[in-house]
Amino acid sequence: MLDEPWTMSPSVELRPEPFGALAYHFGNRKLTFLKRPELVVVVQGLADQPDVRSALEQAGVPAHQHDAYVTALRGLAAADMIRPRTQEAAA
Repeated sequence: MLDEPWTMSPSVELRPEPFGALAYHFGNRKLTFLKRPELVVVVQGLADQPDVRSALEQAGVPAHQHDAYVTALRGLAAADMIRPRTQEAAA
């Protein structure tokens, strides 16, 4: 996942909260808590970076924490909060 391009799903909105953010998917009606402000920055930056690793680095996440963030991102992907970015979506 670290070397793959991802983006936030178009049906998702983030609502900032003191702990991070609430992510709501208007299609499947799932609500997810992003419990770290750094994770919010990563999710918001996915579309602007060539891959997940770059989004993590841009957000200031130390390399030794990347695995933990990938685990969190995989959970978001399972809920369709984020999805792989295709060439069509990037254009």
